[in-house]
Amino acid sequence: MNLVDRFLQYVKYDTQSDELTNLWPSTPGQMIFAQYLETELKQLGLTDISLDDNGYLMATLEANTDKPVPTIGFIAHLDTSPDLSGHHVSPRIITNYSGGDIVLNADNNTILSPREFPELDHYHGQDLIVTDGTTLLGADDKAGIAEIISAVDYLIQHPEIKHGKIRIAFNPDEEIGQGAHKFDVEKFGCDWAYTMDGGEIGELEFENFNAAVAKITFTGRNVHPGYAKHKMINSMRVANQFMGMLPRWETPEHTEAYEGFYHLVGIQGEVEKTVVTYIIRDHDRDRFERRKKELEHLVRKFNNEFPNSTEIEIKDQYYNMREKIEPVMHIIDVAEQAMRNVGVTPHVVPIRGGTDGAQLSFKGLPCPNIFAGGLNFHGRYEFIPIQSMEKAQQVIVEIIKLVAKQ
Repeated sequence: MNLVDRFLQYVKYDTQSDELTNLWPSTPGQMIFAQYLETELKQLGLTDISLDDNGYLMATLEANTDKPVPTIGFIAHLDTSPDLSGHHVSPRIITNYSGGDIVLNADNNTILSPREFPELDHYHGQDLIVTDGTTLLGADDKAGIAEIISAVDYLIQHPEIKHGKIRIAFNPDEEIGQGAHKFDVEKFGCDWAYTMDGGEIGELEFENFNAAVAKITFTGRNVHPGYAKHKMINSMRVANQFMGMLPRWETPEHTEAYEGFYHLVGIQGEVEKTVVTYIIRDHDRDRFERRKKELEHLVRKFNNEFPNSTEIEIKDQYYNMREKIEPVMHIIDVAEQAMRNVGVTPHVVPIRGGTDGAQLSFKGLPCPNIFAGGLNFHGRYEFIPIQSMEKAQQVIVEIIKLVAKQ
C-alpha cells in the first residue's frame, strides 16, 4: 500500500476514545486497530514487535550501518476524538482543489467554505481528503500513523539509505489525556523521539499548555418552591453566579498564541447538586498556578456566603515540555533542517493543547511534535491535503538520514 491507501484503510477503524469507561484502552476499537497494525508491521519485516494488553504497539527497524548512531523514535496515537463520531467514516478526495466551497453533505447542507475556514485558500491545486459531513476524518492521528509506517516502508525499499536503529510506537487514548500514562519509555529505548501529531504543513512544536482539570461541586437545599423563601438554596443558581465571576475574555473563543484560559466543558445540575467542570490552560507555569489559585479563592468566597456549599477538586494533567526540550535543542535543529531539505518552511508554534510528547518528555524521553498535515481536527470539517502527508513522510525519512550522518 502507498501512503494514501494506508490512510484510507486506517480511517475505516472506529477508534474514538472515551474517558468514562475506565478501561485501557478506553474503547475496544483501538485494540482492534492496533492488532491490524501489528499484522502489517510483521508483513513489513520489522522486529521487536510488541502489543501489550493496554494497547501500546511498538516495533523496530534495525540499523543497516555499523556506525554508532542514536536510536530515535516516531510516535502517533491510535484514537480519535470523542467530540464527533468516527464510525463509518466515508472520506473522499477532492482532486486539484480550485477554490470555493466544498459541499460535504448536501442533505445536511454541510459545506466546507473558505469564508469560515480561510486556510483552504492555502491549498489551491492540491488534493484534499475530506469527510462526508457526518463524521470526523481521523487525520488526527491516523495520518501520523500512515506517514510513519510509509516512511519505514520506504527505508526498507531503499537499503542504500543508511540509518541507525529506528523505533516506532502507536499508543491509545491521547485524546483523553492518557496516551503516555502507561507508555514504557525504558522499553522503547530511544535517545529521543518525535510525535507525528501536529497540524498544518511546516508546524514544529516543543511548547504546549500546562493543563489541569477542575471539578467544582455545589450543594444546595431543596424545599417546595411555593414555600422556599429564605430556605431554598438552588445549587444551579449558585453555580451560575460562580461561573459569572471568572474573566469572560479568558476563554478559548477569545484567546490565541500564548494566551491561557478557563474552559467550561461540562455542567450537570439540579436544585440540590450541580457539578461544573473546567479545564485550565496556560503556557506560563506561574500564570497556570495562579489560575488554579483563583478558582480555589472563589470557592472559599462562596463558602463564606453559602457555608459548606462548594467543593473543588483540581488535577494536573500535563506540563509544558519546553523545559525538557531546551537542554537538547539539537533535536529541534535536526527537524528544522530536515524540513528545509525537503522544501518545507519550518513554522515553530506553541501547541494550544497537549500532546503525548509533553508527558513523554517529563518521563525522560524528549519528544517534540511534527506536523501530520491535517486541519480542523475533531469535527466534520476536518481535512488533509495529500501533498502535506507526503511531505511529512519525507521529513521523517530526512530526519533519519541526518541523524545517521552526524
